[in-house]
Amino acid sequence: MDSATTHERLAQFRRMCREHGLVATVQRQAVFETLLEREDHPTVDQVYERLAERVPGISRTTAYRILDTFARLGLVTRICHPGSAARFDPKIGRHHHLFCVSCERIIDIEDDRLDRIQWPDVSACGFEIQGFDVHFHGLCADCRSRQGKKGGGAVRPSKQPKARKSVPRNRSSNLPRRTKP
Repeated sequence: MDSATTHERLAQFRRMCREHGLVATVQRQAVFETLLEREDHPTVDQVYERLAERVPGISRTTAYRILDTFARLGLVTRICHPGSAARFDPKIGRHHHLFCVSCERIIDIEDDRLDRIQWPDVSACGFEIQGFDVHFHGLCADCRSRQGKKGGGAVRPSKQPKARKSVPRNRSSNLPRRTKP
């Protein structure tokens, strides 16, 4: 992130803290600055590792709470991907993601066509859509290169989520049936 954008985001951080009655503490600012320095959508642990160097004595729990607060305020986006830890993205403008199923790398992608996807009618489910993000799953260039060098089949991550059984649907209501455990 360039210095002008970083300066703008730090001003936004201070303004949002004031608006929500939060003190812009050294810890909060350090967490926010740590996120702004990264482009890899870090986990809480990754933020904490860097943060511990900058703010001795800060706990992992404090880092998590601060990131959670930032996500609730809209200062960062929490990215949840099945089978992996939550990641945090300081880029809050409309964009989408490419997820590598091998190394779990997340890459930003911007494409106006994705922004214009028509929302489905979910009124029968009683659900209200408030927004969306498109996540594509596949292999990043590094993993594809490693796969080619091995000369084998698809690279499978050790943390690959297990396939979920499909839940039978009640055709009359389009809602999942309740089943006994």
